[in-house]
Formats: sequence, structure tokens, C-alpha cells
Amino acid sequence: MFKKILVANRGEIAVRVIRACKEMGVGAVAVFSEADREALHVSLADESYCIGGALSKDSYLNMENIISAAIAARAEGIHPGYGFLSENARFAAMCREHGVAFIGPEAETIARMGDKLSAKRAMKEAGLPVIPGGDLSDGAEAAAEAEKTGYPLLIKARAGGGGRGIRLVKSADLFLREYRYASLEAANAFGDGSLYAEKYLSPVKHIEVQILADNYGNVAALGERDCSAQRKNQKLIEESPAAALSEKTRRRLYAASISAAEKINYRSAGTIEFLMDAHENFYFLEMNTRLQVEHPVTEMVTGVDLVKWQIRIAAGATLDFSQKDVTLNGCAIECRINAEDAYQNFKPSAGRVNMLHIPGGPWVRFDTAVYHGYAVPPFYDSNLGKLIVWAKTRDEAVRKMKAALCELIIEGVAHNADFLLDILSRPEFENGNYDTNILSTMLKDAGHDI
Repeated sequence: MFKKILVANRGEIAVRVIRACKEMGVGAVAVFSEADREALHVSLADESYCIGGALSKDSYLNMENIISAAIAARAEGIHPGYGFLSENARFAAMCREHGVAFIGPEAETIARMGDKLSAKRAMKEAGLPVIPGGDLSDGAEAAAEAEKTGYPLLIKARAGGGGRGIRLVKSADLFLREYRYASLEAANAFGDGSLYAEKYLSPVKHIEVQILADNYGNVAALGERDCSAQRKNQKLIEESPAAALSEKTRRRLYAASISAAEKINYRSAGTIEFLMDAHENFYFLEMNTRLQVEHPVTEMVTGVDLVKWQIRIAAGATLDFSQKDVTLNGCAIECRINAEDAYQNFKPSAGRVNMLHIPGGPWVRFDTAVYHGYAVPPFYDSNLGKLIVWAKTRDEAVRKMKAALCELIIEGVAHNADFLLDILSRPEFENGNYDTNILSTMLKDAGHDI
């Protein structure tokens, strides 16, 4: 086991990883930007290093400074969390070159699955159904490929993630304009403006399967999550298990995900994402080669600590359970608490938290880096924390989440708890038959911009 790990992230996920390290008896090293000197993860770590200015490019995306901090601290491993460098193949390779373990899959696997077309080819070879589409090169060739895919279609960034670099195109006359916008956004977000086309499927559910794989060929699927409640491809509510999913389809999803992980010799925690239609036909969407934001719902229903297992696997441990040992107990729901005003076109908010009350009670969890007096910086994503509940039944879990959202108090910054309550109260959410259109429908009904 590692003696010391550097956490190359900030916010609630940095706090989450540091807590796991402490429970495992592993030293934790924090890195921080100039804007995060007073951040909670800095206080919780055993030691900390400033790695640059407030902007992400100068700090949390500064590979050289992070590697230098790890070497200075004599850290044996680097945990990237999610976002930032967590799916950066070059960073994973740099860690290896400098003799520091990257707590995640191999650089080559990240590169292969990070290129969305390459990932689709790999999954097709593994026997998974994939959404029709193809590569988009410049000009007339791109338009010709779009015609082959057929309208409506989605233009997507090959190096994409987090909902960026995506455009819905409903007709050929709009294609070139949306192509240019998507390419520019992709270049700005990922440093790569290359795109591909994908047939637009609607209505669909967004279902993902959590996997764990060690270095010795052992793979387990730890249940599925329904992530269909999202706005502009950004998830807001996740739950496990997925409601209204037949056991037959659930078994097929697990078998497909395990087969895919075995085919690419995957290791560490990872998530295989699918789109599923009303007839439970599912299609591979993408693979996230990192810890997901929504990993706590899987932990709540399986009792498996995903962060600890990431660390153990990177240290050479073997999974001490198999697929037959995985059982889903009850239902867990996660709501992302964001610093934004949902009913003012999701206007972002920053400022000092002058009052904080965190909900409590049995099986209520709030993963956050916010504390009383904390100044929410304007430089990073809007997430303030993740509210997670567990109950024996889905109906009880929905009621528990509503109660917890009502109890949550964060004063000083705007946040979206009331908006999340409105989603949970929609009839289609309550009966579990919602799809990825739930938020756009809800906002249109309320007369708001989607």
C-alpha cells in the first residue's frame, strides 16, 4: 500500500479522497491555487503545496507543477479525482515517467477511450451496440458524412466530456453553422476541435454501469445509475438502481459492461454509459475512465467504497469480491447542489457563505468542501456539494431527498435546491418513467429558457 498520495484536485472530491486516505492510514498531500488557500481540502491534508494562480490552466491543469509537488512531497501516487486531469492521457504518462503511480487506468487506455470514435470502435468489437454515426472532417466532407448519418443528429467533440462541444442539428441547412460553433467550443475546452456525428435518439434514458477492474483480469459491475435528469448534457440528479428497468435488461447491461472492460484490459474504476429507448434497447454512448461525480449512489446501494478500491488497485491489490457477491440494497439518490439561480437562466453565483446548515438523519450524506465563512470563488465549476440519501424503497428515498433539500440552508450564494425539489415533484420523476427531456419540458412548462 502507498504511504503517501497527492490529490490533484480541489473542492468536494479532494475532500472525499483525503478522507479515504486518512481511513486507510495513507498520508494525503493537497495542492491548491492562489484562490484556494483557505479551501477545506488544504486544511484536511497532511501537507499542501501551492501550484499556481487562480485560473485552472495555471494550477489544477498545470501538469509540471503537480508532478513537481508530488516529487517534492515524496508521494508515491497521484489521485486525479474527476475533471481537470483525470482523463488526460499525457498526464497519466508523465506520472509513469516520473515513477509516480497514476491512480486510474493506463495512459494508453485513457487515450483510446478518450477519443470518442476510437471508443465506439472498441465497444463495437466487444459486441456492444453503438449509435450510428461517423467522423466529421472539414467542409463538404463533413456535410456528406452528416447526410449519411441522417437528421436529426448530434455533433460531438472527439475529445469531449461534460456536455461541452455538443450541438443538436435538426436539418442540413443548419449543419455548417453548428459545426463551426461545436469545433470552436471543443478547441477551447479540450485543445482539440475535431468532431464526429451521432444519430440523435429521443426520447431516451441515460443509464450508466459502474465497473471495478483490478490488474489481474477480475472485473465486477457494481450496479447501474439513471442519470437522465440533466440540462444541456450536465447531470443534476442521479439514482441507483434505475427505476422501471427489467431484470433481464439489467443483466444484459452488466454482461455488456464486463465484456467491454475485459476487451480493453481495463483497470481501476470506470463507467460505461448507455442511451436506452422506451423498449429497453441500449446503445453505447461513452466510457469515463475515472471516478464519476455520482459515485456515492453506487457506494450507498452496494456498500463498496470506490475511492478506496481505486487506491488499492493502483497499489496492486486484487478485488476481494466477484460479480456474484454484488447485491444492490435499497435505493440511493444524489442531487448536485450548484451555486446558480435556475430560474434566472442558471445565472452563476459566487460570494461568502454566511450561514450553513447541513441536513442530517439516518442515511443522509452531504459531500462538500463548503463551510461557514467560505468564499465561493468564481474561477471553477459551480458545484457546492452533493446531497445523497438512501432508503429501502425508491418512494421513501424520494421523500427523504425532498426533506433533506428543504432542510439544507446555504446563505450568501444562490443555489438550486428549490429547482431540484421541483424536479423531484414532477409526476414522471416520481413514477420513474422520466427521460433526458424532463428538464427541458419542465422549464418550458414554467416559461423559462432551457
